[in-house]
Amino acid sequence: MLRFSLPRCALLLLIAASFVVGGCSARDSSGTVTFWAMGREGEVVAELLAEYERAHPGIHVEVQRLPWSAAHEKLLTAFAGGSTPDLCQLGNTWLAEFVALGALTPLDAYVANTATIDTADYFPGIWATNRVDGKLYGMPWYVDTRLLFYRRDLLAQAGFDAPPRTWAEWTTMLEAIKQRRAPGRYGILLPPNEFEPLVALALQQDEPLLRDDDRYGNFQSAGFTRALDFYAGMYKNGYTPPSAADTSNVWNEFGQGHFVFYISGPWNIGEFKRRLPSELQDAWMTAPLPGANGPGASIAGGSSLVMFKRSRNAAVAWQLIEYLSRPDVQRRFHALTGDLPPRRGAWNQGALVDDVHARAFREQLERVKPTPQVPEWERIANEIRLVTERVAHGDLTVAQGEAELNARTDLILEKRRWLLERRNAP
Repeated sequence: MLRFSLPRCALLLLIAASFVVGGCSARDSSGTVTFWAMGREGEVVAELLAEYERAHPGIHVEVQRLPWSAAHEKLLTAFAGGSTPDLCQLGNTWLAEFVALGALTPLDAYVANTATIDTADYFPGIWATNRVDGKLYGMPWYVDTRLLFYRRDLLAQAGFDAPPRTWAEWTTMLEAIKQRRAPGRYGILLPPNEFEPLVALALQQDEPLLRDDDRYGNFQSAGFTRALDFYAGMYKNGYTPPSAADTSNVWNEFGQGHFVFYISGPWNIGEFKRRLPSELQDAWMTAPLPGANGPGASIAGGSSLVMFKRSRNAAVAWQLIEYLSRPDVQRRFHALTGDLPPRRGAWNQGALVDDVHARAFREQLERVKPTPQVPEWERIANEIRLVTERVAHGDLTVAQGEAELNARTDLILEKRRWLLERRNAP
C-alpha cells in the first residue's frame, strides 16, 4: 500500500509544532491508557486485556480499533494534532517513518530494567526490525514472513518425496512438473504484482538492497541480479502463470492442482484448513524458502507495540507491553488470531507445538531479515512491484529493470540524502 513520503511527514512535523504546548498532549494522567490497534488484532485484543484489568483494578485500557486502510493517515493526523495514543500497534515497515518524526519513545531503558522481556528469546531478525539508528523503538507483537506452501501429493507424482532446499533443487522440480503438466497447470503461482517473493530472494544475498547509508538503490549489485534473474526465469521458463489475472481464486486452484508451489504467509494456514476439502488436508504442507546452499532467508514482517512520546501514562503503557509480551499471553493471542509469536518461548507449548503446518514457520523465523529501515521503504517496495512486473512480462530485461529500479529509488531517496548531508555537516 502506498504511504506518505518523508517530505509530507516533515510537513506534518511542522504542523504538529503548532498544536503542542509544553511538549505534551492535553490528556490528563489518569488510570486510563489509550491503545490503538488495527484489523483483526484490534477486535480480539480486548479479550486479553480483561485479565490485565482484573489484575490491575485501578487501570482501564481504552482500545480504539482502526482499519488498516485508514490507520496510517489516522496516526499522522493524530501526531499533527497532538492526540496520539499512549500505546499503539505499528506495522514494522512504518517504524522508521515515525522515528524520523520524533514521535516514538525509545524502549532500551525500559527493557534494561525488566525481568519480563528476555531479548535472547526473540527471533533476531524480528528484533532487528525494531531497532532504528541503534535504538529500540518497538516491541515485537506478532511476526509475519513468507515461505513455501506446496502440494506434496503432486510433488510426489513428479518423483520427489521432499520439498526443495536449494534454488537448484527447486528448478529441477519445477522443470519436472512442467514436463508432466496438463494445459493450464503450473509448477508455482508467482503473481507478478506481488513484490514480497522477489524481496525475500534478494534478502538472501550478501549485498543490501540500499547502499551508502541507505542513500541510494543497490539494485545493480551482483546479489540482486542473481535474485531477479532467478525470479524472472520462473516466467521465462513457463513455470508460473504469466499474469495474476490467470488465477481467480488461490485456494480453489491450489486444491484443484493448478499449481504445486505458492509463496505466502501464515494467514494461509487457516485459510487452507478452512477452504480445502477434507480429502486434501493431508495433501498440502509448508516448507522453509529455498536458498542458494540450503534453506534461505525471508522477509521479517509483522507488527510491534510502540509508545508515543506524548504519552502521559508511559509507566502504565510499558506495563501493558510487558503483559502482552509474556509467552503465555502470546500463545492465547495466537489462538485468537492465528498470528505467530515473536518469542521462541511461546512456541514451546500449546497448539503451535502440534500444528504441523506451523513448524516450517518456526524454522523460517530463525532466518528472517528486515527490509531497509527508511521511511521511504514502502514507496520503494511499490516501485519494485511495478518494475519487476514489467520484467516478468518481458517488457524490460533484467539489466534494464535494475537500472530503472535504481533510478526510481534514487529519486525517492533524494530528500533523505539532503537531510543526511545537512545533519552531518560541520
